[in-house]
Amino acid sequence: MLKKGDKKLINAWAFYDWANSVYSLVISTAVFPIYYSSITDSFANIEGKISFLGTHWTPTTLYNYTLAFSFLIVAFISPILSGIADYTGNKLKFLRAFCLLGSLSVMSLFFFEGESTLWVGIVFTILAGIGFWGSIVFYNAYLPEVAYPEQQDKVSAKGFMFGYSGSILLLLFSLVMVNKPELFGLPNAGFASRITFLLVGVWWLGFAQITYKFLPNNVYNRKPEKDYIWKGVRELRIIGKELMQHPELKFFLASFFTFSVGVQTIILMAGIFGSKELGLPTQDLILVILLVQIVAILGAFIFSRLSSKIGNLKALKITIIIWSIVCLIAFNLDKSQELVHYYFYGLGCLIGLVMGAIQSLSRSTYSKMLPETKDHATYFSFYDVTEKIAIVFGMIIFGLLISITGSMQWSVLFLAVFFLISVVLLNFVGKTKYVQ
Repeated sequence: MLKKGDKKLINAWAFYDWANSVYSLVISTAVFPIYYSSITDSFANIEGKISFLGTHWTPTTLYNYTLAFSFLIVAFISPILSGIADYTGNKLKFLRAFCLLGSLSVMSLFFFEGESTLWVGIVFTILAGIGFWGSIVFYNAYLPEVAYPEQQDKVSAKGFMFGYSGSILLLLFSLVMVNKPELFGLPNAGFASRITFLLVGVWWLGFAQITYKFLPNNVYNRKPEKDYIWKGVRELRIIGKELMQHPELKFFLASFFTFSVGVQTIILMAGIFGSKELGLPTQDLILVILLVQIVAILGAFIFSRLSSKIGNLKALKITIIIWSIVCLIAFNLDKSQELVHYYFYGLGCLIGLVMGAIQSLSRSTYSKMLPETKDHATYFSFYDVTEKIAIVFGMIIFGLLISITGSMQWSVLFLAVFFLISVVLLNFVGKTKYVQ
């Protein structure tokens, strides 16, 4: 078994980002949303609505609720499963199980091809989301077990850099296949998109095997008793009480919640903002998505180095302030402006600079703030639940403001309030040995 801090172990851990990030880019952001929109538009009624479970929905609303439902399920089950995983010492088994669920569910989206198979698209979108976000809980929980605190900023950044790089490669190949299906002997773009779903699942499951080969399991040699489920739930309650006794963790999670409301909402709604609010064509949106991913690699690298110079908390505050600037710029964009698509490209660069940075820094900062513990999965489940609830809350707030104001721009501007609150909360996070 490789020792903590070993370069090969760190690379194996980071490689799971390479494996799973194709889901978040190709499925959550780029190819599947466009495919879903085109398929549902083909059988929507005159009012632009589709029928599901005896109720009529606008396709976008149904899709948003589907994602929110998967987030809520993960938020509910991950703390319980994390308690069981820590009690039994089986984080790797849970990681493998959620990865298998997610990858097979993504592959099953291949069978979503029309109105009669809408249920396939909905059900397996939910299961794929549960598989992806569920695996991330246990993956993140390995960070303090594969790297020492002084390594964790760079190691966390390396994971995101691997993830962005791998997902860009598969997305580029997928876009060529979707736009030029005849080059691959495929009948049309729709079928090419469905092949992409298979490729994502195979990529995710296949490259994850490299991570499984080197990650340790049950590093603390725990020997659970038979009633491990209830003991796991009790473990969750114990860690919950312990967490409340660490004010720096409480304030950090509160700050993490508020800036996650803004960050995750912007990431999820950026494409729709560009399409609906600015009237940009799909080609421009795809280019911006690629640009964001490329710049995010550089951003994660820059801020991991910056944090070693000025400390995690100051580096985080800088990223949050830049996110606030993103909101202000987006508020001032208008489809009537000349060269608005170039402004949107510039906005994409700014988002990319801080997207990987804030995700990487928040993960490593939380990891370095944890007390001496053997219950890493349980602690990280609270981190994960905080993020999922923030996503659901952010989507609700965003949608509510759109319905009130009739404009996404005011919704985006309001998100800046959450960023400002998060900066204030970070000021209450006490400095520790490894977090300055």
